[in-house]
Amino acid sequence: MHYLVTGGAGFVGSHVVLALRDAGHCVVVFDNLSTGHRAAVPHDVPLIVGDLSDQVLLASVLEKYSFDAVLHFAALSLVGDSMRVPFTYLRQNYLNSLNLIELCVQHGIRRFVFSSTAALFGTPEQQPIMESATINPGSPYGESKFLIERVLHWADRIHGMRSACLRYFNAAGSDPAGRAGEDHRPETHLIPLAIDTALGRRGQLAIFGSDYPTVDGTCVRDYIHVTDLANAHLAALEQIETCSVTYNVGNTTGFSNLDVIRSVERVTGQHVDWRWDARRAGDPAVLIAGSERLRRETGWVPRIASLDDIVESAYRWRLTHPDGYDSPVYSQEDCETPVPVSPFPVLPVIEIPYRPAPP
Repeated sequence: MHYLVTGGAGFVGSHVVLALRDAGHCVVVFDNLSTGHRAAVPHDVPLIVGDLSDQVLLASVLEKYSFDAVLHFAALSLVGDSMRVPFTYLRQNYLNSLNLIELCVQHGIRRFVFSSTAALFGTPEQQPIMESATINPGSPYGESKFLIERVLHWADRIHGMRSACLRYFNAAGSDPAGRAGEDHRPETHLIPLAIDTALGRRGQLAIFGSDYPTVDGTCVRDYIHVTDLANAHLAALEQIETCSVTYNVGNTTGFSNLDVIRSVERVTGQHVDWRWDARRAGDPAVLIAGSERLRRETGWVPRIASLDDIVESAYRWRLTHPDGYDSPVYSQEDCETPVPVSPFPVLPVIEIPYRPAPP
């Protein structure tokens, strides 16, 4: 199959690209590289550098290639940041996705996989969170994702474009073969921050909130290995041959912030220096996925489920790539996994200057 992956140079998107290629599919990546990395895209995968707000460029890409489906990851994704600049998140995430979905309909693309989020649920009443839980986003980021889900609902109802909305929880870890990993700038995710603290690469780690109604007073999250998450997207692609689906994707196990710190200390053998800090706006106390529907309908199961195994894969990535994708040792050309030869022409990368919308 031939797939377009928007945001394919980012953390989750790059791992999905690897999973698609490992399964024998062919991929084109569309990314503005505002948060993604050129080196995260395999050297023989066409990369179109541009912004989804550029409808002319996007239409030309959809016209040039005959895609069987689009997998959409490109978005602003920081909950706390969305509380600071809400209109930026609502504008960019919603309007850019609307552009993409509308153009897909116009170009006859009938399958669409959307990277949604557990942030749709705000502070849920029950755990684990099922797909039927009340939608009540606790942040503009979560609201923007819900708006996109509604667009996909109408794209199916009116135009017959089948979609999969994957509401996933906390992606973590790195590709077991070392081909990709987590490299956010700035880094905001707890596991890589704790690892960097253990390695002495950063100062004292802040834990936001000590008075949540949890076993140790800190937030509890469901961590899912990024490769398991990537494989969930492949499973969802098969389901939308006949109907649209919505799945929560996680391990169905919650770990507190202090659990993560203890895991990092076990894996690295180093102390993590941390301190208490105030709560962050928009952070629910507990988010645990109810993934039974995904497991039942597709047969998908997480393969790297223990917290220590997830942390260990992230730790290996950090040791071998201390500067992320800027590390001199990193090269996708060193990949030992055979990949299919792409029928797409490997064109010179199209550079479109990225201009973020005003706050």
